Amino acid sequence: MGRVTVRRRVLRIRDGASSHRPDTLAAEEPMEIRVGGRPLTVTMRTPGDDFDLAAGFLVSEGVAHAEADVAGIRYCLGATDDGSNTYNVVDVVLGPGVEAPDASLERNFYTTSSCGLCGKASLDAVRTVAAWSVADDGLRMSPQMLATLPEKLRAAQKVFDSTGGLHAAGLFSSDGELLCLREDVGRHNAVDKVVGHALRSGMLPLRGCVLMVSGRASFELVQKAVMAGIPMLAAVSAPSSLAADLAAESGVTLVGFLRGDSMNVYTGAERLEPQPVA
Repeated sequence: MGRVTVRRRVLRIRDGASSHRPDTLAAEEPMEIRVGGRPLTVTMRTPGDDFDLAAGFLVSEGVAHAEADVAGIRYCLGATDDGSNTYNVVDVVLGPGVEAPDASLERNFYTTSSCGLCGKASLDAVRTVAAWSVADDGLRMSPQMLATLPEKLRAAQKVFDSTGGLHAAGLFSSDGELLCLREDVGRHNAVDKVVGHALRSGMLPLRGCVLMVSGRASFELVQKAVMAGIPMLAAVSAPSSLAADLAAESGVTLVGFLRGDSMNVYTGAERLEPQPVA
């Protein structure tokens, strides 16, 4: 397994004084995802939960919808001189009758950790038809309960504590229980890892659940929520206009700037218990 963190000697300058000291950095390495031995994409990620990442990616692309759709995932041998495993190539075996990804989904060379959409042939390729509707899932949550999620997410970020350099995605139940948390240098990777865990655990669709992310809410994160059947996405920072458009179109409740007892509800306000409107 690859390293989640690495140590590096740095020059630290504070109040005009300087000193050399070791610092802990979040690891970032490329991982190639293959399907049936055929290369599909390369993403820059933090090593760890790689099988969840590969499975979640296939959910986001509309390839896998149920646990049985993925028959197996394995590491491939790396290209080191001694033939040792670099843990940077995974091969997914699809279940019987599951169609392999269309060639149009293949990324142009690699996906960066900050932008999962880079290399897409077109925006239309991202608007994959979801297997489930989230419009009438029945989820209801009070604003007070929703406001507790950022602190719970932060408290569970173990690698962030030592590096300060990772995004987090957490899956919560309607009563605020943390069901799964994953960290990664890429926002989209963290979400894929959560969704992949859910797929491999037989939990899809994730009706009645809330996806909480540590950064902003991009179009792609809303798309990943839709593909996993998640009816509510909350972020500590801002959503993009396209994210709000897709959330409204798909029936997702989109919450941004969730900090303390303050939040902006951009779409799907009916899922939050009625509050007085000023």
